[in-house]
Amino acid sequence: MSRDRRRPEPEDFTPREAVRRYLRRREPDSTEGSLHGWEYRLKLWIEWCESIGIETVGELRPYDMDEYYEIRASDVAPATLEGEMWTLTQLAEFLEDLGAVEDGLADAVRIPDLDPEDRSNDTKLHTEDAAALLEFYRNSETKYGTRAHAFLELAWFTGARQGGLRALDLRDVELGENPYVDFRHRPDTGTALKNKLGGERPVALTDETAAVLREYLQNDRYDVHDDHGRQPFLASAQGRPNSNTLRVWSYLATLPCNFEPCPHGRERDACQYTEYGHCSKCPSSRSPHQIRTGSITWFLNRGWPPEDVAERVNASVKTIEQHYDKADPHERRRRLRDRMEERRRPLVNQLSLSANDN
Repeated sequence: MSRDRRRPEPEDFTPREAVRRYLRRREPDSTEGSLHGWEYRLKLWIEWCESIGIETVGELRPYDMDEYYEIRASDVAPATLEGEMWTLTQLAEFLEDLGAVEDGLADAVRIPDLDPEDRSNDTKLHTEDAAALLEFYRNSETKYGTRAHAFLELAWFTGARQGGLRALDLRDVELGENPYVDFRHRPDTGTALKNKLGGERPVALTDETAAVLREYLQNDRYDVHDDHGRQPFLASAQGRPNSNTLRVWSYLATLPCNFEPCPHGRERDACQYTEYGHCSKCPSSRSPHQIRTGSITWFLNRGWPPEDVAERVNASVKTIEQHYDKADPHERRRRLRDRMEERRRPLVNQLSLSANDN
């Protein structure tokens, strides 16, 4: 059969067509959350290509990739930039394999070399990564309802501090018709809350999260007491985990290779970052504080009033704005636009010239 010459050559793919084809290639071995995350990151690249007149991927040159890096570096945090550039590298490698772009284009994608300060101060668990992780756990036959899964569900959907998660007892978790967790200040038995009695509060859970926690209780929780005779909800074999142990659980639960090929080009079986003592060194694993930061940003981006978010996570609105809201400029503009639209739309609707004037 002769080849249909009407079919476009790979180098003639538009950037949008190339990304669509790349995502189809990744679909069989990727979660929906991963695909959404990659699609969002690459959508920004598509829009940039179209804005400067790049009509086909065959036109791309190393300079273009470097130029895009410079533009994104001025708009987003270093950790966000790192994730975007890794995704772009993988797209470029795919296009090289198809013969759609010149060899070496993937090598021209610059990956930022982050300082520890960049990674710690402005790093969060991004919404697309949280969604991909949670989808992985919820759909896994072996990981559903594990301690790692229960921890991530609680941390993301409550936005609680590490100390609050550690302080939860079995008696503080209600998984019935209206599920919630009750954060309590118990300094005399080793679990003080940061804001003391002011940190005590019930926090509602979704039915999906409650189902995960029930599975964890039935099949994966150690039946243990701590040194004060209390029954920790998140339990180790020895009892209540210390703060360092809880951080390690967080790093392990958020390793990206749980749900996708390593975004940093490593082989999971040979990577020491998957080990208990080294998981904090993975560039993409996240601490409880970074999950909290991502969760708070997500609540705000979902349209929650800052006052309601503040009450849920036990922080002032000012503190949230200064230290936890890590939305990128695009997210902030969209959020502001939505608030203005909600507040002003009734007034704008009164400006119709067809309305009766008084």
